[in-house]
Amino acid sequence: MGTLWRTLDRRLMRDVLALSVAAGFVGLSFGAIAIASGLPGWAVIAMSAIVFAGGSQFMAVSMLVAGNPVAAVLGGLLLNARHFPFGMAVADVLGARWRNRLVGSHILIDESVAFALAQPDARLRRQAYWMTGFALFVCWNIGTVAGLLLGNAVGDPAAIGLDAAFPAGLLALILPGLREPAARRVAVIGALVAVLATPLLPAGLPVLLSLVGLVAAGVGRPGQAGQEGPSGGVDRAEATA
Repeated sequence: MGTLWRTLDRRLMRDVLALSVAAGFVGLSFGAIAIASGLPGWAVIAMSAIVFAGGSQFMAVSMLVAGNPVAAVLGGLLLNARHFPFGMAVADVLGARWRNRLVGSHILIDESVAFALAQPDARLRRQAYWMTGFALFVCWNIGTVAGLLLGNAVGDPAAIGLDAAFPAGLLALILPGLREPAARRVAVIGALVAVLATPLLPAGLPVLLSLVGLVAAGVGRPGQAGQEGPSGGVDRAEATA
C-alpha cells in the first residue's frame, strides 16, 4: 500500500478534509448527547471506536436511554445492513490481503464508499477509500472525546444547540437528492410516519418505523423504467435513504 500515497490528489485531499471536519463536529454532538444521556464515558468512546457508525450510534443512545437495549442492537443491525452491498461494490479497493480487508471493512462507511466509487480509475479509488475512511475515523473519535468533555462541562447539550448538529448534518446531506421525485416521496412519507408514531412508541422506534417510506421509492417505478436507467433517480433515492 506504500505506493498508494506517493502521489496524492490535492482536490481529493481538500474534499476529504472538509468532510472530516464536519464529521468531527457531528462526533462532538454525539459525545455530548451520549454523556448527557447518562452513558459512561468509556462506553461512548468504545462505541465510536468499535462501531464507528454515526446514525446507528445516535439511534442506539436514544434507545438505550429509553430502556430498549434489544431494539438498539436490532436497529443498528438493520441500519448497517447496507454495508453488505457496499462491501461488494468496493471489494477490489480492499485487495486480497486479509489485513487490508479487516481494517478496510472497519472504515467502510457511506462516505468512504461514495468517494471511492466517484473516482475515474483504480488508483484513485483506493486512495479515496483509505484516505476518507481513516480521516473520518480519526476526526469522529476526536470529536467524540471533545463532546464528552464539553457535555460534562455544559450539562445540557441542548442549551448550546449540540442536539441539533446531527439532524442538521443529515439534512444537508440529503437535500441535493430531494430533487428526485422518488427521494421526495421517501422523505415525506418517512417523516410523516415518524412524527405520527412519536407519541405512541418508545424513543427510537419511530425512526425505524419511518423506513416504510422506502416502499414509496418503488411507486411508479415500472412506468419510469424506460426513462431512468440503472443509475436513475430511484436508485439514487434508495442510496440516499
